[in-house]
Amino acid sequence: MKLLSVNSPAFAPYGKVLTGIDLAPLVEALSQTPIPEGVDYIASVPELEATASMAPIQSVAYGELPVQIGYCNGHNHLLNAVEYHRCPELNIAATDAILILGRQQDIAPDFSYETAKMEAFLVPAGTGVEIYGTTLHYAPCGVDGKGFQVAIVLPRGTNGPLTVSHGGDGEDKLLAANNKWLIGHAQGGLPEGSFSGLGGENLDTEK
Repeated sequence: MKLLSVNSPAFAPYGKVLTGIDLAPLVEALSQTPIPEGVDYIASVPELEATASMAPIQSVAYGELPVQIGYCNGHNHLLNAVEYHRCPELNIAATDAILILGRQQDIAPDFSYETAKMEAFLVPAGTGVEIYGTTLHYAPCGVDGKGFQVAIVLPRGTNGPLTVSHGGDGEDKLLAANNKWLIGHAQGGLPEGSFSGLGGENLDTEK
């Protein structure tokens, strides 16, 4: 898979690089968080939300909408699912990281998705990007087998537990958590009840 830059025109359909917000305090705090052998996602981390970056992120990037700042850290070189939200997501990297991205518009009528349509982008350490609500994404990947640390900013409550049953034949069957629609690969080891409709093979950044 060809690795592109978030500063290239190819990134424009998926998101934009954040400017005008001092991300240094958040990046510094994020650099102190653990990097597991697998992948850990924590939706809300008080130490990250207490940094001086929190107020401008909430005010400027989300128009004063309440947000949560957590992280997705670990070691990963596979993409075995894609998700999307009804809002943008901010990814701020304390290490170099790779995002594999696609477009919600390319989801088939049967809610399957061909991973061959996805593109990979390098987010350099210290860089923040806004991923649009129509952009398919999942856990970041590391670079050259190294671990990654990426802060994840979303409206508060996103990825929390659902309170009612969801299913049927429409998009509602993809809802896996609050504000999280998920399409998983059949070999991805997703929890029982997750929809396995990803076409093609798992994507591997180390191939």
